[in-house]
Amino acid sequence: MVFHIEYKLLPEARNEAQQRFRETNAQPPPEVTMTARWHFVQGRKGFMLAETSDAEAIAKWLQRWTDLVTFKVTPLINDEQLARVLG
Repeated sequence: MVFHIEYKLLPEARNEAQQRFRETNAQPPPEVTMTARWHFVQGRKGFMLAETSDAEAIAKWLQRWTDLVTFKVTPLINDEQLARVLG
């Protein structure tokens, strides 16, 4: 399943979040494939696309950042999947 993950850095955590990102590149666990990550040019927010069959792995990945960042996670379906839904 594909997930659209919006993120927003907490204003008071900006410096710490940037430092952690430089150190870790915010890589997901092996069960999750991050297919894209885009950052807004004005800073502090952006979005990622990630793929996994294990939603719990997404939750664990993001949990490591919730002290510095807020997230909105939306599962996505593609055209083929939507066609099946529509019958």
